[in-house]
Amino acid sequence: MSLTHALLGLLAVQPRSGYELTKAFETDLGRYAWQAGHTSIYPELGKLAERGLVEVTAEGARGSKTYTVTDAGRAELRTWLMAPPTGQGKVRNEQVLRMFMLSALDPADAVVVLERIAESTAQQADVLRAIREDAGPVEPGPEGFGQLAAEYGLRQFEAVHSWAQWAIEQLTAPART
Repeated sequence: MSLTHALLGLLAVQPRSGYELTKAFETDLGRYAWQAGHTSIYPELGKLAERGLVEVTAEGARGSKTYTVTDAGRAELRTWLMAPPTGQGKVRNEQVLRMFMLSALDPADAVVVLERIAESTAQQADVLRAIREDAGPVEPGPEGFGQLAAEYGLRQFEAVHSWAQWAIEQLTAPART
């Protein structure tokens, strides 16, 4: 995923200023999906405008600009969304890196790390479970798709929690002879 597509997606839902886009990345979007700050958002908006994918629809006080996605931007977003993931992007997953490095610890310390992961993912799953329960059925539109994303996150946390418990069992099982 790229910042380009994240911005196009947000602007396809509703026109926003750079400030509003920055705030959007400070919500669950930034916590669970993609992080971006104003130092990367504003330059990217300029590039998107140069490419004709977004346009300024209003200017406000202190140079504030409201952007909206153009037809070309919607087409680019649709092409990206409809294409199968390439899997060729740079992978930076701290949790997976930690799992590769667990062998550098004593087994007892590795179990402590795994217990923390199990506890953390259980807590995060509880948060998303509550969000899903409060929201009710999934409806078409931005809120509904937010609920689909919440369910995706919930299932990921549940899967990682289950994996961490399994990994603990593997490390604490009596040695096989």
